Amino acid sequence: MKNIKLKISGMHCASCSQNIESSLKNSNGVLKANVNLAAETVFVEYDESLTNQEKISKVIESLGYNVLKSDDVFNDVETKKLKKLFIISMIFTIPVFLISMPFKWFGVQVPYENIILLCLSTPVQFFVGYIFYKGSFYSLKNRKANMDTLIAIGTSAAYFYSVLSFFYPSKFGDHLYFETSTVIITFVILGKWMEAVTKGKASQAIKKLIEIQPKKAIIIKDGKEIEIDISLIKKDDIIVVKPGMKIPVDGVITEGYATIDESMLTGESIPVEKTKGQEVFGGSINKNGYILFKATKVGEDTMINQIIRLIEDAQMKKAPIQKIADKISSIFVPTVFSIAVLSFFIWYFVLSQSLYFALSIFISVLIIACPCALGLATPTAIMMGSSKGAEMGILIKNTESIEKINKIDTVVFDKTGTLTKGKPEVVDIISFGKNNTLLYAAIAEKNSDHPLAEAVIKKAEETGIKIPNPSQFNYIPGNGIVAKYKGAKIFVGNRNLMKSNHIDFKENEGKIQEFENQGKTVFLVALNKKLIGFICISDSIKDEAKIVIDNLKKDGKEIYMITGDNFRTANYMARQLGINNIIAEVMPDEKENEVQKLQQKGKKVLMIGDGINDAPALARADVSMAIGAGSDIAIETGDIILVKSSLLDVINAIKLSKLTMKKIKQNMFWAFFYNSLGIPIAAGALYPFTGFLLNPMIAGVAMAFSSVSVIINSLTIKKFKPL
Repeated sequence: MKNIKLKISGMHCASCSQNIESSLKNSNGVLKANVNLAAETVFVEYDESLTNQEKISKVIESLGYNVLKSDDVFNDVETKKLKKLFIISMIFTIPVFLISMPFKWFGVQVPYENIILLCLSTPVQFFVGYIFYKGSFYSLKNRKANMDTLIAIGTSAAYFYSVLSFFYPSKFGDHLYFETSTVIITFVILGKWMEAVTKGKASQAIKKLIEIQPKKAIIIKDGKEIEIDISLIKKDDIIVVKPGMKIPVDGVITEGYATIDESMLTGESIPVEKTKGQEVFGGSINKNGYILFKATKVGEDTMINQIIRLIEDAQMKKAPIQKIADKISSIFVPTVFSIAVLSFFIWYFVLSQSLYFALSIFISVLIIACPCALGLATPTAIMMGSSKGAEMGILIKNTESIEKINKIDTVVFDKTGTLTKGKPEVVDIISFGKNNTLLYAAIAEKNSDHPLAEAVIKKAEETGIKIPNPSQFNYIPGNGIVAKYKGAKIFVGNRNLMKSNHIDFKENEGKIQEFENQGKTVFLVALNKKLIGFICISDSIKDEAKIVIDNLKKDGKEIYMITGDNFRTANYMARQLGINNIIAEVMPDEKENEVQKLQQKGKKVLMIGDGINDAPALARADVSMAIGAGSDIAIETGDIILVKSSLLDVINAIKLSKLTMKKIKQNMFWAFFYNSLGIPIAAGALYPFTGFLLNPMIAGVAMAFSSVSVIINSLTIKKFKPL
């Protein structure tokens, strides 16, 4: 199994993407193929033993499209080509238009005008219009049809009818259609050029992320500073970063102090102060200070590259609503062509209108139809939504979550590190007898990476205690730790740990409950099965937590808090936040079951947790958000990752997802509405009642700008203002 992403040039509409997908899926060894028309890319999953990238590229190229090299992923060759074709087309089209229309209106007679029109329109039809003929040829060769087919047939009908009228006016009449074919081609090329420009704007977020990475770095080698290419940096290299320089890769500061701007990664505009032992991330900027740091993640493993990969993956995946457009696109062109032929037949043979009249309708129907708008409706909005999210430090990994989040009615928060700051502190130490409760607790917790253990170790170090290593260490999930030191057995944990080891704590139950009612977590400490004291730890609530809870409740959401802590401690915090539903004393592996229970009651659940300990619950929820993703961002289970660890981004992520979905629906509506209304009008539906007949040139203008309007509507997501 292998995955590749290829950049494709030459796609013009939803039918193009459908043709590529179906051809790839029918190829030996290809398991999945998803084309993103807006990003002009295809994601292919294939069996490496049956096919390879070269064979996959040949399938795409056999359809008439070009597969660009990886270095060309963001080049503007296509945009420049379309601009050049538009300018050439305009040079020839303007005189054709003037001679055919304004000059005639004002009685201006141009000598040899028909010959001039033929000479000027021919380069437009066959040189500029070659891209439509080429696309149409490859499409029909593969027994498919696309937008190129419609334009090629429509403009060819106008051009060749005009040629026949030029040479045989007695049989075909003296009306020429040269201005129609040239103006249509010019406007369609203009629309494609504008579409390419606006699509380029939609991918700016990824471009910016790629551009922020420095090309060079300074490393320490043999005691000397050496400048090397960033690709040559190896793990554990010591790197120098001076004021104003960009940090090349992820690492941990070994020496120095700096103020670092991480806004391009997290969206947080305020620079962060960093010193020895703290992490730094590639792409961030050293605003002030001098540091040395050890490289811990290089190449594809850096946070910036993981973010880029997440955004690209999200943009490649199709939202469920896209399936509607895909189904319609697969039958769109044949249906439009059938309507055009039927309209011509009815008007010419049944209603006895002139050949000129019937041909105008035939051309108008072919030209006004626009599968582009349908194909671009969903991916452009998703591109802008995910790109805007990335700017704010909100990474949307799963496009389905954009759709699902609109149906969420229940929000479940993990407590520690999500609603709280995740930086617990020891606030009370109660000792019985002469034993040093903090010392024994610190010995037991020394090898633990739990946040509460870190609080105990930090307190011991602050009081000057030197913490020896335990001879044995056993972590019991959800209960605590059992360790050995100099033959003594140390127990540090909750009531369950004490009960399971037959350690009596009943006479202290009242005091323990008193602390728990104050929102403190109580660690019981026993030595050789005798209680020697307990340690109270408190973790303060995040400043923005109450605002977020209130916002969600106003939006009609039911709020739950889930925690492994005891009910009294959880209840104290819940009361402060206005949360009525508490699921407490839950083992880590039981959180998933609790989420499932809510779903079984018919609730649509959004789970918010730290993304590591809560992974099963996050995976079980209908939509999940991972708080505080840090540098391990790519392995998080959450559908949406909140890089800044700010709870405000829960609201921002929901609002951004809803806005993105709103834009998708708007785009889909206008794409359907445009074609549903435009095609009947082009077919002459209004003519019997109003005498109105759509000019093929106007149809060309409408088609050219329909897809552009969809992209422009999606681009308005950039104006989204976070809390």
